[in-house]
Amino acid sequence: MGIGDKLSSFSNNVQEGVKSTTMTVLHILLRLITGFFVGMTLALIGQELIGYGTFAVIFATVVVMSVIMKILSQWSFAQILIFDLIVVLVGMLLRMYILVAP
Repeated sequence: MGIGDKLSSFSNNVQEGVKSTTMTVLHILLRLITGFFVGMTLALIGQELIGYGTFAVIFATVVVMSVIMKILSQWSFAQILIFDLIVVLVGMLLRMYILVAP
């Protein structure tokens, strides 16, 4: 095994490491963004219904975000994106209900 083969295997290992790290970071960011939007939405709904303050909104957002991140930790990108699509559609349905309701 010459120096060229060692260098080639090293560069392949670096490429695989960068690819793996990038996919892991993107998966964490996707879960984080999904959890933040779901958490913030539920916290703002709770604030309007119950009327709690800023600290409670932040606390509710963090709690829901951590629960969503834990639930989505074993899901793939496609499953998370389908979950996001369903959440957006339910949100649009609730918005339509609010606009139509007397």
